[in-house]
Amino acid sequence: MRISDITLWHVSVPLRAPFYPAWIPGLAQTENRFTLVRLVTASGVEGWSAGPAMERERQGLGALLGPYMLGERADDIASVRQRLREMSYLGWHLGWLEAACWDIVGKARGVPVYRLLGGTPGRVQLYASTGDVRDGKQRVVELEKRRAEGFAAAKLRVHAFEEADDLEQIETARAAMGPEFTMGIDANQGWRVAVVADAPLWNVERARRFADRAFELGYKWLEEPLANDDYPGMSELRASTRMAIAGAELNHHGLPEIGGMLQQRCLDVYQPDAVFAGGISETWKIVAAVAKAGARYTPHTWTNGIGFAINLQVFAASPWRADTLLEYPLSEPGWVPEQRDGLLTQPWLHQQGWLDLPTAPGLGFSIDPEQLRRHGHCFYRGTKLRVAVRAVLDKGIKTAKALGAVRDARLAARHAQLDSQTAAGVDPLAEFVQPVQALPRSDWKLADLP
Repeated sequence: MRISDITLWHVSVPLRAPFYPAWIPGLAQTENRFTLVRLVTASGVEGWSAGPAMERERQGLGALLGPYMLGERADDIASVRQRLREMSYLGWHLGWLEAACWDIVGKARGVPVYRLLGGTPGRVQLYASTGDVRDGKQRVVELEKRRAEGFAAAKLRVHAFEEADDLEQIETARAAMGPEFTMGIDANQGWRVAVVADAPLWNVERARRFADRAFELGYKWLEEPLANDDYPGMSELRASTRMAIAGAELNHHGLPEIGGMLQQRCLDVYQPDAVFAGGISETWKIVAAVAKAGARYTPHTWTNGIGFAINLQVFAASPWRADTLLEYPLSEPGWVPEQRDGLLTQPWLHQQGWLDLPTAPGLGFSIDPEQLRRHGHCFYRGTKLRVAVRAVLDKGIKTAKALGAVRDARLAARHAQLDSQTAAGVDPLAEFVQPVQALPRSDWKLADLP
C-alpha cells in the first residue's frame, strides 16, 4: 500500500459550445479544466483524483507533493490527512488529493468506497442542476426537456441585478412546470466572483424577500443566498423564513468551519463538496455532525466527472440517500456529460433521473488513456529516485542523504506501528469509516423537502 509513484497532469477538455456559468458573470467558459493526479502503490494499484482549475495554477505542486507523499501508505488516512494539512500551511487547499487514497484502498479490498463507509448497493435519485442564468421562457424550455428525460426535479440559477428579473424567472418556471415538479434555486452568493463583469450582491433583506416569495411558489430550497462567511446573516435569514436554506459547498476548512455554522444554525441543508472540504474522511466527519445536529446533507457536485464520483460515493453511504436528491450538473449546450466527464471511459449517464451506484471497486470509474493523451499535459512525475536526485541537486548530497534518512526513519516507525495494529485486528481506516445510518435525525423544518 506504499505510494511509490505520483503523476500530475493539467487537463483541458474542450466544451462543445461556450458555457456561461452563473457564478462568474460575463465569462464564456470553453474548456473543462482540472488538475489530475494518479497515485500508484508499490504493488501497482492506481488511485485517481482531480481538483478543478482555472488555468495551470498548480504548476509547482509536484515539487511539494512528491517529498511529502511518497512512501506513505494509502490506507494510512490519518497520516495522509496530516501531510495534506501541512502542505496547506503554504497556501494550497489539497483535500481533493486524499480521494486517490480511498480509490486505492477500495480497489485493494475489492469494494466501492461507499461500501467502506457502510453504504449498500442501489441507486440514487438526481435533480438536474442548471448552470447558467436564463429568463423565464428560456428556462421553461430547458425544464420541459429535463422532465421529458425523466427528471422529477431541477435547480434554477438566479443572478440578476434587478430583483424583478430573478422573480420573473422563478414565477414563470413554476407556473409552467406545475406543483408536481420539484424545484430549488441557487443564488450563487456564497462566493461572489466579479473578475469579468460585476455581480449582484444580496443582503439579508433581499434574501428574505426572495426566499419568502419562492416558498409561496412552492420551491423547496434556496441555496447560497448570502456570503459563505456571513454566519450571523444566514442564521438570521434561516430563523425568519419558512424556506429551507442550503449552502456550505466550498468551505475549505471542513468540520471546524461547518461546525461553527451548525452551532449557529445557519442552514437547513449542508452541501460540502469533498473535493473542497478536505477530502472524503473530513466530509464523512461533517456528515456525522450534520446528522447529530438534525440538519440534512446532500453534496455540491459541480466540478467534473471525477469530482462527481467522489461525492457520489459519500452521498451513497449517508443517512439521506433514500429521501434526498443528488445534484446532477447539466446545462446544455455547453456543459453535458461527455465533456463534464471527458476523461472517463463511461460518463455518468442518468436513467430517467436516477443513477445506479457503481459496483466497480474504489471510486467506480476508469480513465480513458487515449482521452488523457489528447487532453492532458503531464507536468510532474515523482518516484523515490527522482525525488532523491532533485534533493541532491538542490541541497547537495550530504544534506540530501541526511534529510532522506530522517524521513525514512519516520516512515519506518509509522509503518511498524500500523503493522502492529493490523496484527491486533485494528483497521487503519476504523476512525474514518464509522457508519452514520443509525444517528438520530430530528429535522428542523425539512418535512416538505423531497
